[in-house]
Amino acid sequence: MASLPITELNARAREIFRLAVEGYIASGLPVGSRTLAGAKTSSGAALNLSPASIRSVLHELEGLGLLAAPHTSAGRMPTELGLRLFVDGMMQVAEPSAEERAAIERQVSQPGPIEAALAATSTILSDLSACAGVVMVPRRDPRLAQLQLVPLARDRALAVMVGVDGSVENRVVEIPGGIAPGALEQASNYISAHLGGRTLADAVLAIAAEIASGRSALDAASRDLVERGLAVWSEDATRRPVLIVRGQANLLDETTLTDLERVRLLLEDLESKQSVAELLDTAREADSTRIFIGAENRLFALSGSSVIASPYRDRDGRVVGVVGVIGPTRLNYARVVPMVDFTAQSLGKLIG
Repeated sequence: MASLPITELNARAREIFRLAVEGYIASGLPVGSRTLAGAKTSSGAALNLSPASIRSVLHELEGLGLLAAPHTSAGRMPTELGLRLFVDGMMQVAEPSAEERAAIERQVSQPGPIEAALAATSTILSDLSACAGVVMVPRRDPRLAQLQLVPLARDRALAVMVGVDGSVENRVVEIPGGIAPGALEQASNYISAHLGGRTLADAVLAIAAEIASGRSALDAASRDLVERGLAVWSEDATRRPVLIVRGQANLLDETTLTDLERVRLLLEDLESKQSVAELLDTAREADSTRIFIGAENRLFALSGSSVIASPYRDRDGRVVGVVGVIGPTRLNYARVVPMVDFTAQSLGKLIG
């Protein structure tokens, strides 16, 4: 069923619908007419309607597919269609507080590898939103400025890679026992002199082509070391996580204990990180934060969960990843949406 425009509801129906949705989001429980009768309108005045009048409006909203009465409860809760109408047409966002912004920026700017900062960012976003925090790791392909092979032991060397951006990373490389020290130096000089400025992928292809064609001036031992030195970085890149998930425990609260099957399905979905990454990848082309509610996305259709995701960009404006949260459909969209958006902007400063 397509969502109807909010303007098709009269003022009284809109106000009761808003109060029912906000009450459900706050408590996770269906909202009854007596509760709504004591609620305040958006202007702060009393609703000034009898429970009988409110029940009549609730029945109309249920007929439109916006509310539902679970089981035999007298209260109503929003359907996924109703939540979509609320999010698109009625929600008033609440910007993150100064304390929340500071907490996010502290995690984003902490020193160390970018993966550590992304993991910390996912954790703080999870803590602040009471959802599971997710971050897609940028697909990095650094360019080489220098690669030095330093002997550590008889069968091991340290491969020190310096990127053109000044980044330095180390990896241990296994080498044939008894290799001459001069071979390590020759391999290091060859990589730095002939492959500097290339991406890792380009470097691997170039050295393979030179060796295959016989154009390389390296001896057999040095050729082997060059291949080993480049291979350890290529292998490392393929092992980098595509997705960091933190705070799955936040998805287990008192309201989920009555629906353990839904929780089981949700946790299984989160274990399939590649599938979650593919879902988040659809937010890459979005101009702003995207919201997927329940069955609007195939992955979380059965578990009835919502996803809020926002792309983050590098200094050139290119989308390099996506950050977001996964939680129940009753999550506080008005608070979490701007929080995710602010986190994406902060990550953009880190990547830039």
